[in-house]
Amino acid sequence: MTIKTLDISPVGRVEGDLDVRVEIEDGQVVNAWTHAELFRGFEIILRGKDPQAGLIVTPRICGICGASHLTSASWALDTAWNTTVPRNAILARNLGQIVETIQSIPRYFYGLFAIDLTNKKYRSSRFYDEAVRRFAAFTGKSYELGVTISSKPVEIYALFGGQWPHSSYMVPGGVMCAPTLTDITRAWAILEYFRTNWLEPVWLGCSLERYEEIQTYDDFMDWLEADIKHRESDLGFYWRMGLDIGLDRYGAGVGKYVSWGYLPHEDKYQKPTIEGRNAAMIMKSGVYDSFSDTHTLMDHTFARENTTHSWYDEGNADVHPFDRTTKPTQKNTKDFKNAYSWSTAVLHQDFGRLEVGPLARQLVAGGQHGESWQHYDGFILDAFQKMGGASIHLRQLARVHEIVKLYRQAERCLREFVLNDPWYIKPKEKDGRGWGATEASRGSLCHWIDIEGGKIKNYQVIAATTWNVGPRDSEGVRGPIEEALIGTPIEDSRDPVEVGHVARSFDSCLVCTVHAHDAKTGEELARFRTA
Repeated sequence: MTIKTLDISPVGRVEGDLDVRVEIEDGQVVNAWTHAELFRGFEIILRGKDPQAGLIVTPRICGICGASHLTSASWALDTAWNTTVPRNAILARNLGQIVETIQSIPRYFYGLFAIDLTNKKYRSSRFYDEAVRRFAAFTGKSYELGVTISSKPVEIYALFGGQWPHSSYMVPGGVMCAPTLTDITRAWAILEYFRTNWLEPVWLGCSLERYEEIQTYDDFMDWLEADIKHRESDLGFYWRMGLDIGLDRYGAGVGKYVSWGYLPHEDKYQKPTIEGRNAAMIMKSGVYDSFSDTHTLMDHTFARENTTHSWYDEGNADVHPFDRTTKPTQKNTKDFKNAYSWSTAVLHQDFGRLEVGPLARQLVAGGQHGESWQHYDGFILDAFQKMGGASIHLRQLARVHEIVKLYRQAERCLREFVLNDPWYIKPKEKDGRGWGATEASRGSLCHWIDIEGGKIKNYQVIAATTWNVGPRDSEGVRGPIEEALIGTPIEDSRDPVEVGHVARSFDSCLVCTVHAHDAKTGEELARFRTA
């Protein structure tokens, strides 16, 4: 059978610059490469700067998850300087990240993923006409409401951070805000508006309390059939259509998953250290290996980057970020046998390539490891096992399932504030190494900082998409998205929407520079080639 090659550019929506090459044989993807087309060099920008420059610069890495970068930058300095962080400040940092992630969920689902359900491929589905009514870009009734309502949670962020995105209100030693009772009351009202105008009536078709009764995949399927409001909610409709069109049958990936854990407990991490972090997270860290069905804790010392197939002049060794110096090469061309991406290959020293993101977080949440008080939720792990592993469909369920528990955590933060208690304790600056990590909406994110002579000697960031979109490593092992594309059925090579489904199920974000074609000038900004 002849092998057909497709070069697809770009695959991402809004956060562009993800290009994909796939080889198709007998209507199925048999090989794949993901290549990141944008180099920005934040690690190089930060060299030699004041240690607190990361608080200003890194939130601008992304216009969607800037709070996650700010969180990581703050904790990195806190651990380097041995600061004390008051409980109000920990709660305020957590709240900022929570509401940013909550806004990202409907924005991603409606704006970046669900519009593919209106592709002509699905016209034979009994759900197609309704999908168009709900999810069509700009005109769909749910699309319009979902994208609009997504702006509400970050109004809470602005109350604390002064603006969104790109706020720098989190600083080593606490936060640069002292909310009033009026601010807290307004934040509650915004949360309630989000719940009563979209989350319960449109997305769930039930109360949060009813949805929280779901503990297993069987519970979820029973919930689906228990009430017409559940079935006809956007969640219920999406799940039924996804099963009908086969989104549960491909896109599996590497079968191993990691989460750094997130949301430090306000009473357990006031004197933050790198070593004490795992035991202080509400949402626990971990690695889940589905092949052995085991959970273990994740530690930053296990992280490695490899640049064998990346456009960097750094050799072929697996290197810990503290030991890496970013050295980009010049005048690069795509060479799929050698270097073809600006992303590095990120791996675990023992487990190799790992997937990050909401699915990874929820599979880790189902483990019995960690501290007894930490969050446990076995629903998605049970669904993973009963559905035969990962898929496009399960990644979506994992992400949207998270919104209810994050909503509850936002409520808890607002309840726990003690307005007259401290929000900031001035730290003492010194040289040293620090590490800060969190879970951005798309997955595991962390910052490493090395301070020498009062300046940044080295700064390294590994973002969620670096894990997922990374190229092959030194042993030729595919990255998570590359591996997830293997076996994807392609019905029409002129419109390979299935490749988009797989890549977009990871919500890959390469930020800011979307390639397109300018019809007025004729300038080519994107290319789609079949060969």
